[in-house]
Amino acid sequence: MTPAEVRAALAAARRVAVLTGAGVSAESGIPTFRDAQTGHWARFRPEDLASPEAYWRDPELVWDWYAGRYRDVTAAQPNAAHLLLARLEREKGAGFFLATQNVDGLHGRAGSGTLGGTLAELHGNLTHARDEVTGEVYPLPPPDLLTVPPTSPAGNRMRPNVVWFGENLPADALAAAQDAFAAADVALVIGTSGAVYPAAGLAAWTLRRGGIVAEINPQVTDLTLHMTLSLRATAAEGLRALLG
Repeated sequence: MTPAEVRAALAAARRVAVLTGAGVSAESGIPTFRDAQTGHWARFRPEDLASPEAYWRDPELVWDWYAGRYRDVTAAQPNAAHLLLARLEREKGAGFFLATQNVDGLHGRAGSGTLGGTLAELHGNLTHARDEVTGEVYPLPPPDLLTVPPTSPAGNRMRPNVVWFGENLPADALAAAQDAFAAADVALVIGTSGAVYPAAGLAAWTLRRGGIVAEINPQVTDLTLHMTLSLRATAAEGLRALLG
């Protein structure tokens, strides 16, 4: 299938589902999870910081790491890819579903999830924290006012509101994403390696029912061979080609 044919299918589609990964935020200057291991943090593996075991062992160390990432994403701005996806949501309304593996909150800041469609942050959002006792989620204060570990209004310690190694994705969000991809006329898989399941399996739900799936990624991925169309492009370049 050609880009022009996918562009026409997208324009006609009543239901569109999108999966995004770290590549979507690259043009906002957000390093990937592993690329963020620089300076003092280079001596740690991400798995040593992003797991329940690491947190219970040394919550202040883990929070120091996440506080730095929180500063980075707060300083960043949504890029053209985020804004184009928000525009697509505005066009499709309730027929649009965006599932993201990113925890930087940039899709929401671009308007996604507020324009008639649905935004599912499959791996959480590091601009929020979760009360360890009640499970309630609260936005973090601005980075310059953040004291770690933070406490909830109830006085309980809070943990980063992200999915760690060894933890399951939120069941409701995953089920909603699977339903959306199964119902989609056209699906887009953007800036993700396709190596992390179960999110990487979402495209298969669309393909299984005869829908179209287009991949946008500068690199060949584990999903490329199965795609209806695979564009070797950045997120913004690929979306401009498919959305006009």
